[in-house]
Amino acid sequence: EVQLVESGGGSVQAGGSLRLSCTGSGFSFDDSYIGWYRQAPGDECELVSQINRDRTIHTPDSVKGRFTISQDNAKNTVYLQMNNLKPEDTAVYYCATVLSDNREYRYCNSRGCFRVALSCGGQGTQVTVSS
Repeated sequence: EVQLVESGGGSVQAGGSLRLSCTGSGFSFDDSYIGWYRQAPGDECELVSQINRDRTIHTPDSVKGRFTISQDNAKNTVYLQMNNLKPEDTAVYYCATVLSDNREYRYCNSRGCFRVALSCGGQGTQVTVSS
């Protein structure tokens, strides 16, 4: 059974730091896509950073230089280090993976696996940044 668990959120003041963790099980963690996403109330789900299957990393310009994604295969965990946090970073943060079996794709978050991408559909972890 595929499982993902997000943790590490909290409340900080602007300029502070947090490290989020996404721990996975039930799939080949070290060669799977893992993405961090976020969604603030009233906003769309937004990609924050991702590790691709070939282990390349993509981080959007909106958080580049402040957010860093990394992976510890021994712990089956992907981290999102967030520095110099801003009030606009306030959101629920989610991790998600995409698995392929016999040409079929499963989109998995911390609530389960689906045939469509629900990147912000998991339980998530709340990050609140105050000014």
